[in-house]
Amino acid sequence: MPKQSAPQELADIAPKLIEVTDDVLFGDVWERPGLSPRDRSLVTVSTLAALYRGEQLGYHLGVALDNGLSVAALSEAITHLAFYAGWPNAMPAVVQLKRIAEERGAA
Repeated sequence: MPKQSAPQELADIAPKLIEVTDDVLFGDVWERPGLSPRDRSLVTVSTLAALYRGEQLGYHLGVALDNGLSVAALSEAITHLAFYAGWPNAMPAVVQLKRIAEERGAA
């Protein structure tokens, strides 16, 4: 999978944010050897869903699929977190997962 990067069209308004996103988050944190990209994706998707961060969730669901997580595994994670983070957080997450899986022909 190609290295992730921040939306470059935002660099004109927030150049430092884009720089640290690319260099620190995607260049360092995501590349650390302690967790596989698959595991990092599972943590990221679960956190974004639990915190109801839908704007970032769709992107990271796609990254999770690219990093080897299956639709079934992501569905199971979202189902599991519904009991800890609540149904109002889990339902929109699974709607996004369904849409992305259908777009990719992975449903």
